[in-house]
Amino acid sequence: MAKLLYIESSPRKSRSKSIAVAQAFIEQYKSSHPQDEVETLDLWQAKLPEFDGFTIDAKYQVLHGQDFSAEQQQAWQSVVDVCDHFNSADKYLISLPMWNFGIPYKLKHYIDVLTQPGQTFSYSPDSGYSGLVTGKPVAVVYARGGAYGSEQAKGMDLQKGYMDLLLGFIGFTEVHSILVEPTLAAAEEVDQTVDQATAHAREVAQNL
Repeated sequence: MAKLLYIESSPRKSRSKSIAVAQAFIEQYKSSHPQDEVETLDLWQAKLPEFDGFTIDAKYQVLHGQDFSAEQQQAWQSVVDVCDHFNSADKYLISLPMWNFGIPYKLKHYIDVLTQPGQTFSYSPDSGYSGLVTGKPVAVVYARGGAYGSEQAKGMDLQKGYMDLLLGFIGFTEVHSILVEPTLAAAEEVDQTVDQATAHAREVAQNL
């Protein structure tokens, strides 16, 4: 039995296009993989540790191969708990809207806690950085008000570009991108866009 972790980052819930397409993905996934577990992590409900003070000091202790103080150890453990939960999954689904050309701050907070040395990546002076989350697939549902497929518009897309970079950095090589765009078009066009994204999501879910 495998575990799919679904990470949800929109607060709009029933009005969210990214969540709607992700829910279609999950419906198909459960049908195609009835033996698997599906867990939802709603980042608007999650209690994430702040990444400051003793926590960031502890990160640099790890990077420099040095021991923790008692306060750093306690702070770092809260980060390790988040990473352990993430790493316990075998497959991933992430849904996110575009906010100000980038990603929601709740998702950025989660990423900043998660992307840590010894947890999701390693570093050595000889080999540089290496991702530790390997051999696992991830599907990402992106909802955006505009369309960013043209060469001119791609430079404004700091949502998908950032996620692609981050996921590759921590080790993912099988990344399935599902685009819901443009969501601010005329209603008929939006309905068609959602239908196309839903069909794509179901196809990816069936084979993930």
